[in-house]
Amino acid sequence: MDMLKDMNEALRYIEAHLDEAIDFSEVAAIAGVSKFHFRKMFSYLSGMSLSAYIRNRRLSQAAIDLQEGTERVLDVAVKYGYDSADGFARAFRDWAGVNPSEVKSSSSFKMFPRLTFQMTIQGGMDMEYQIAEKDAFKLVGIKKRIPIVFEGQNPEIMKMAQSITAEQREKLQKWRNTDVKTVVNASFNFDEGRYEEQGELDQLLGSITTLDNDFEGFDVVEVPAGSWAIFKTEGPFPQTLQDAWGKIFSEWLPSSHYELIDGPEISFNGDMSELQNVSSEIWIPVKKLEK
Repeated sequence: MDMLKDMNEALRYIEAHLDEAIDFSEVAAIAGVSKFHFRKMFSYLSGMSLSAYIRNRRLSQAAIDLQEGTERVLDVAVKYGYDSADGFARAFRDWAGVNPSEVKSSSSFKMFPRLTFQMTIQGGMDMEYQIAEKDAFKLVGIKKRIPIVFEGQNPEIMKMAQSITAEQREKLQKWRNTDVKTVVNASFNFDEGRYEEQGELDQLLGSITTLDNDFEGFDVVEVPAGSWAIFKTEGPFPQTLQDAWGKIFSEWLPSSHYELIDGPEISFNGDMSELQNVSSEIWIPVKKLEK
């Protein structure tokens, strides 16, 4: 299996259907992965959402049609999926800085080229990983909707950690009945702009447990049994951990035989007394590709 080759084939399908409704089930089938995984991988590799890419490609092709053809603005608008000339004009103006009717006489011309994915391994970081089967478990802790932050410590997560009382910490520690005996960070329900460092996500700080207690006063997320790709890192915190997240999605996943599935993305750290040398683990839910 060559995931990048298959994703490029899927992009060629999208390119051939810019002027009609795109069947995303077919896109995913060509790529040999789920729709969820294709969207995730596309965003990680390109730095933009799939919907933003398609919108920009359609507007770019519309600009070419308006520049070189004789079609009316309304005809071009309908061709690329807009219900009205006004809606198309607003989107085109936001993207190109000029009205569609001004393209032929404009001295500047904007384009948005199609993408092709290539693998570039930059190196510079060792990552141990294993694929592990985990029974169902629960994430128990405090949950909050917070802004997405790529670099440095997220101030909202720091506020969450500081808000946990001594009594709550004691309960969370008591419920940790798995191999993970420390505080876990779980992220899920990401906004679409995640890979452009936009929007928000649900963040839970707490414990992994298999107990069936009454967790009154805490948020609980049920996690089904399944496969997890587990990565171990060591180095300055949080830079090493954040670099590892990027490499997992931009380098490991495209070259592995696994695809991401919907579920929480989990990390936790060892001794935090020396921030220049912190051991961390990252868990991402995956399944083996059948192709």
